[in-house]
Amino acid sequence: MFESLKKYMSENTGMLIRLDDIAENMNWEMMDRATVLFDKLQILPVLGVVPKNTDSELLSYPKGKVNFWDQVRIWKNKGWEIGMHGFNHRYDKYCKKTDYLGHGGNTEFCDHPYEMQLQKITEGLKKFNSENIKVRTFFAPNHTFDHNTLKALNSAGINEIVDGYGLMPYEENEIKFIPQLFYKLIALPFGIQALQVHLNYFTEKDFNSFQEFLEKNSKKIISYDYAISKINNKLNFKIARVISKKVLQFKRLIK
Repeated sequence: MFESLKKYMSENTGMLIRLDDIAENMNWEMMDRATVLFDKLQILPVLGVVPKNTDSELLSYPKGKVNFWDQVRIWKNKGWEIGMHGFNHRYDKYCKKTDYLGHGGNTEFCDHPYEMQLQKITEGLKKFNSENIKVRTFFAPNHTFDHNTLKALNSAGINEIVDGYGLMPYEENEIKFIPQLFYKLIALPFGIQALQVHLNYFTEKDFNSFQEFLEKNSKKIISYDYAISKINNKLNFKIARVISKKVLQFKRLIK
């Protein structure tokens, strides 16, 4: 019985590394160092690529040494998952917790009409397709998206999102979600989660902490395919999802 429990825990515990704000203009020094680290530890992250970046903050970073889309194909050929991280990553509205996850904040998608959101997602996919890069997953800038976003994603043929609450990946509104709970590097003792990383903001100390965390927990780092294969809509995990949502929303409220 103990061995069965140990096996179950092992098979249902893991962390997917999610990198946000991957664009032509970014902190390429940290990205290059992270690439060396990922290759060394055989880590396959999911990259949130911005298909048409017009965000002034991101544009303040330097361009890479090689053509950006050539580099994306190199990552793809390594087995890294390429996801769509919004369309232009430019916030044009503030949503007061009317978004799907109840985060609130600046948004590119939330509270916009369905037709506008569908156009952004469709145009983003066109860019990926023109570069011969297949995309099956999405995560919105600042975690802010709504029901219209889900509807638009389904219409465009994307039904997977790296975001959400809970201890296990789940399916809801015809979308498969891989939970992303924390803004810090936290290794839960049980469950499948995505860890959000913003390399653009990394200092030397941040990178050293990141490297130490990955080296310590390398056996728990999983691929995108493994994470999405662990969809679990059982009642106990639905309850855990509701509880985690309430707890995390409360913690954000009192900050």
